[in-house]
Amino acid sequence: MLSAVADSFLIPDNHIGRATVSSVAVAHEVQAMGARGIACLNSRDRNLLGLRRDLLTASAYGVERFLFVYGDKPTVGGRTSELTVRGMIEEARGTAEDPAFAGRRPFQVGVTSGLRPVPTWKSAADFVFVQVSYSVDALLRWRESVSLQVPVYAGVMVLASAGMARNLAATIPDIDIPGQLVADVERDRNAGVDAACEQILAIRDSGAFDGVHLVPVSRYREVAARLEREL
Repeated sequence: MLSAVADSFLIPDNHIGRATVSSVAVAHEVQAMGARGIACLNSRDRNLLGLRRDLLTASAYGVERFLFVYGDKPTVGGRTSELTVRGMIEEARGTAEDPAFAGRRPFQVGVTSGLRPVPTWKSAADFVFVQVSYSVDALLRWRESVSLQVPVYAGVMVLASAGMARNLAATIPDIDIPGQLVADVERDRNAGVDAACEQILAIRDSGAFDGVHLVPVSRYREVAARLEREL
């Protein structure tokens, strides 16, 4: 549904702390369907040996793009505490000198950022995904405040329901959801789709970002149909 308006698809890695199929394997399947995959890998669930396994698997499967993240709080077990996102980047870069990866193209590695100053070490990434925000003005103020020479993608999430808004506010306090938007969604289930698509168009017209990281939730059909008409 979204392949007409998206050039890459991000595959979560045990998102919200629950076990899922390997993001590397799913990214491989996405690429087999003709789209570009980005495999998310979190530092929470793996030690150094586990990361090296994932990189070897990705190389064998032709998966070349990653998003490295810290990871949500796990629902079972604990964090390994051995790896950091910074260490994961260094390890991925080190594969260029590893004979096991000879003949393979270098991995492209992305990181995430909140709407705050960006640590210098994150500038070593190949791209940056910015935290979801429901304010174009806040995104633009942040973009003007940082100096990044790599592609930067603004986070846009469809608000599917008022209940979703309450859950987001409870679990991710950094996300400021306008009360009017919540009221609109409660009255009209398509209001969240309309708001997200309008935000995407405003971000495009600003020229401040290289694209968006779209999280359509369950409304991907409606979002795809609207964006095909508008973009």
